[in-house]
Amino acid sequence: MKNSKNKIEEFIRVDHAGERGAVKIYEGQLLALNTIIKDESLKKTIEEMKIHEKEHCEFFENEIKKRKIRPTKFLPLWDLLGVGLGFGSTILGKKAAMLCTASVEEVIDKHYQSQINQLGSDEKNLKKKIIKFREDELHHKDIAYEKGATKKGLYSIMDKVIKTGSKIAIRISEKI
Repeated sequence: MKNSKNKIEEFIRVDHAGERGAVKIYEGQLLALNTIIKDESLKKTIEEMKIHEKEHCEFFENEIKKRKIRPTKFLPLWDLLGVGLGFGSTILGKKAAMLCTASVEEVIDKHYQSQINQLGSDEKNLKKKIIKFREDELHHKDIAYEKGATKKGLYSIMDKVIKTGSKIAIRISEKI
């Protein structure tokens, strides 16, 4: 399947925004963990996941520059919302912080799988990277559940809010 230039530009623009958003969420969580909440174990877990997100973000930043794709106009807003979501989820406690990761990663799993299914042989390197990044995201989701993420009780509402917000950000970032 030959990929249209517009479709590839959308993939790279939205993936760049999403990976940068993930970095910002972790920065918000670390801000809470360095100021208000003291949990060295959680801090270490988040710092490790943030390393992967930075690697993903750098790849898409390079693709944006190399292919001369304009990033989403919403980056400043996504940065702010990402830090806020990370900070807010962490001050609610470890379960909420880990649910934030699990909820976002569940949306990204489906998003990346859709892109993988659409990418053809003319974008082998991009497809290979997205496959690897999806595997990293699934690993983060597994860690989040191991560390206490739950969808029980009120957490189910938080899960739906985070997933809905993530899906809206994806749709906007693809186009604008």
